[in-house]
Amino acid sequence: MKHPTSRLLHAYWDRVRGARAAPERSEIDPGAIRNLLADALILSVDVAAEQAAFRLAGTRVCALFSRELRGRDLASLWAMPSADPWRLVETVALDTAGMVAGLRGETAMGETVDLELLLLPLRHRGQTQSRVLGSLSPHVVPHWLGLHPLVRLDTTSLRVLRTEDFGAEERIDVLQGLPEPANDSSPRRYGHLLVHPGGRA
Repeated sequence: MKHPTSRLLHAYWDRVRGARAAPERSEIDPGAIRNLLADALILSVDVAAEQAAFRLAGTRVCALFSRELRGRDLASLWAMPSADPWRLVETVALDTAGMVAGLRGETAMGETVDLELLLLPLRHRGQTQSRVLGSLSPHVVPHWLGLHPLVRLDTTSLRVLRTEDFGAEERIDVLQGLPEPANDSSPRRYGHLLVHPGGRA
């Protein structure tokens, strides 16, 4: 993962899930990732139909395409028929593994932007095949954002994210970028742990 948004969202998801393969959808607190919401998304997955529709798309994600994305299939963002969008979602939903993809977006005027797409599994009502948390972030925010919509996406790279791919040192660096809890002003860090002062037992 290269984009800071991807790294921060992955770190939050990893922290919430603990030792489980994926956290519950209800455990995702928008307030805890408020600085990432513009690039965030949640997909509703229909494995039988091989579709993944947007249930939520952040303001910057929608601005890239100059339209509201809620209810639209992820694959519709690729102008040419492609197996890549569903292959990404299928891996996340069926293998309960994270995926990160490099994308190239293009406008009708030939302007291009490099993007990073992160997809992470969520449990929803006991199932791990119905919801996906993610983000879609431009590496450099173009000056034409919101004026010239992207009309096609092309996949430039794919990578499956396994737990072992995210080492302890990288985890520390990313967690240091997350906002501290609002009700705790003085946590202490010991290695990769944050210790919060509490009341008497």
